[in-house]
Amino acid sequence: MGRTRRDDDAAPQARLGGGSVARVVPSDYTTGFELVVDGTPQSHVDLDDPTHLHFEYVARMGAVIDQLRMPRQPLTAVHLGAGALTIPRYIEATRPGSRQQVIELEQGLWDLVRENLPLPRGAAIRVRIGDARAGLARLPASLVGQVDLLVSDVYSGAQTPAHLTTIEFYREAARMLAPEGVLLVNVADGAGLAFARRQVATVQRVLEHVIVLAEVQTLKGRRFGNLVVAASASPLPTQWLPRLMAAGPHPAKVAEGAEVVEFARGSSVATDADAGPSPKPAASLFER
Repeated sequence: MGRTRRDDDAAPQARLGGGSVARVVPSDYTTGFELVVDGTPQSHVDLDDPTHLHFEYVARMGAVIDQLRMPRQPLTAVHLGAGALTIPRYIEATRPGSRQQVIELEQGLWDLVRENLPLPRGAAIRVRIGDARAGLARLPASLVGQVDLLVSDVYSGAQTPAHLTTIEFYREAARMLAPEGVLLVNVADGAGLAFARRQVATVQRVLEHVIVLAEVQTLKGRRFGNLVVAASASPLPTQWLPRLMAAGPHPAKVAEGAEVVEFARGSSVATDADAGPSPKPAASLFER
């Protein structure tokens, strides 16, 4: 999720399902390019420096990824939702030799990205086209129980589809994880955080160990923003916490243990029978 910006009719573009238009445009505020869908940036990519993570929530994801296994050690990763492949590019740059699978719904979006923001030569990143949840079931059986990192960052327009927010979905995701594998979920929510609290309650039913990273005011439910939920069947090392706080972006907050339990208290688990999509932000929310 990013700010709403002007359309650029001269930019490379593709029409997606439902009539949305995706464009690749130079960033107005930093180096690199943005993938913009219907005026809202979905990804930022710096081809000259793939470690440059411009969006705050993506930088928080990168901070968690940096703590996995040993530095520079290759990972086996699955990404639900491609965007412009910011995180897969980051992993390729920081952990050469990683094996990565990406599931993206829109063939047109992937074609646009591949042509205008090409992947590094030799990168072991395979892109599969299809629904994220259905695509999980079609991944090679050899990946079941072997994935070090599974990232769920799927948006249809400005909302996460309901079927990617439920306990049934998270169970399907968790079966892919290695014993110490980590699930990373981008959750966007606004005042009160009712959706985010329910998401944390749902993830906790599937993976026991959960932390939440966000900007301070976002985590307090005072403004619309992105929260990163990190979860695993194994304890997340306590030495992660000061490193994650120091990594920023600032002002950073990392909730864990009793604080996460309290955050989700009273929230029901989302199921396929009753889940809804994430809340839609106001059109003007990210304007600069």
